[in-house]
Amino acid sequence: MSARKLAPAKPHRGGNGHDAAARQGEHIQAQIDAQDRKKNRKSAPKKKAGAMQAGTRVYPDTFPSQHLKKPGLESDLKLAPMYQAPGYTGSGKLKDMAAIVTGGDCGIGRAVAVLYAREGADVAIVYLNEHKDAEETRRAVEAEGRRSILIPGDVADPSFCAGAIAKTVAAFGKVDILVNNAAFQEHAGDILDISDEHFDRTLKTNPFGYFYMARAVVPHMRPGSAIVMTGSVTGFLGSGQLIDYAMTKGGIHAFTRSLASNLVDRGIRVNAIAPGPVWTPLNPADRPADKVKNFGADTPMKRAAQPKEIALAFVFMAARAARATSPEKFCRSLAATAAAEAPRHWESKRRNDHDATRAHLT
Repeated sequence: MSARKLAPAKPHRGGNGHDAAARQGEHIQAQIDAQDRKKNRKSAPKKKAGAMQAGTRVYPDTFPSQHLKKPGLESDLKLAPMYQAPGYTGSGKLKDMAAIVTGGDCGIGRAVAVLYAREGADVAIVYLNEHKDAEETRRAVEAEGRRSILIPGDVADPSFCAGAIAKTVAAFGKVDILVNNAAFQEHAGDILDISDEHFDRTLKTNPFGYFYMARAVVPHMRPGSAIVMTGSVTGFLGSGQLIDYAMTKGGIHAFTRSLASNLVDRGIRVNAIAPGPVWTPLNPADRPADKVKNFGADTPMKRAAQPKEIALAFVFMAARAARATSPEKFCRSLAATAAAEAPRHWESKRRNDHDATRAHLT
């Protein structure tokens, strides 16, 4: 079988480039949408039992069949993600700290920004060009009694990342917390469907953006500061439909461990949160509408998480209470939690592999 002819990657341009990056995302999306229509894949709906409900409210287990134009606006979703966590009371865990959250306009980033503010932090919100969503996040942060600034731009551009940190320091006088959360995700059913442009955008946004932001922020951080990365269960388990995305998330997990070792002598902690499916604009802006309805239903909980359920982990990892939490400890416990998305033997197998490697080295 001959490989499909793939379009060459479009060169990344300088400047903040956020509108160009958004247009590039739309172009990549259009290519994959065309492949989906051409293949006309059909799959029978899976029979499912009721979703696990263990929260203070009932969480949705099905979603409107909707496909969003990239980068995806939360304000365009027919069913809004839950981010406010009305039952959560702040206790000053981040009092008078300054945080910068990439991808902070919506989804997990918005929920993190709001809970950080509730815990006493001022928050800089970095986003691509989703201005309407970003304004809503700023209003939510300010409603918690804290300051917020908006910084639109493309984290794939190292000069923009340096400028975003400089603006945060200028506004708040310091930066104590970096949350690397911005991401690009577009499914592909076949590796031959992933163009150079598609592959380049995923890598430039995800690990490149995380690296550029971390490199820019470290000189401004003091002992007690924290960097928190958004990983993914796909980084542990892989995904046949998200080959490039899963690869970047696995790299981000390794980057987290490596950077933590590098910065430990500076007193800067580095950790990662690796969620499974979460209801945000990222997925309706990726999957076809008919695939969105049952998003997350194939997990043991039989539903996708809501952003507020994930944001609490980001609070803990940024707080001084987590000052002795290392990536090894966290990722090990996380692997057990993430095993809800995997075969039950995942954690024991990982430990056996680790023990076998250690025995071999010694």
